[in-house]
Amino acid sequence: MSKYEVLKSETVFRGRVFDVLREELRYPDGRDVQLDIVALSGAVAIVPVDEEGRIVMVRQYRHGTGGEFLEIPAGTLEEDESPEVCAGRELREEAGLAPGKLIELGKIYPAPGFSTERITLFLADGLTEDAAEPDEDEVFSVERITVAEVFAMIERGEIEDAKTIVGMMLAKPYLDVQ
Repeated sequence: MSKYEVLKSETVFRGRVFDVLREELRYPDGRDVQLDIVALSGAVAIVPVDEEGRIVMVRQYRHGTGGEFLEIPAGTLEEDESPEVCAGRELREEAGLAPGKLIELGKIYPAPGFSTERITLFLADGLTEDAAEPDEDEVFSVERITVAEVFAMIERGEIEDAKTIVGMMLAKPYLDVQ
């Protein structure tokens, strides 16, 4: 049983991708606090490795940062969708590829201080062409980059996306790192 008691919870915003909850909590020391929580259904991120051992990545504009990010394909779970099914769907929508094999690498909470989002990370190989239509708000380009260059870009601070960095680190034992 949690030592933090939820006294009140209300949805103050309903959006297309997330809701915002306002919750009143009682901390173990007796203090009452109010927190706003971004509630999401969950997500996946995929480290796709092509037949030449390159990482298939997408470059897309991220309005919250005001710039473009180079990142691994990712997306939000639909209602009652498993992470594995979501990973295949997102890989088709964003990279035009279907995975031959998915290996679960782990799960992360990218912003646990204010968000319920939990991302399941996968490695995908045995890729085949299988394009699907991207979501209407997605505009991106697909790039294939060597494993060594992706790690070099992370080290130089050119890749700042947390799920991409963690995904690559967790995938490292499966990759041919030169």
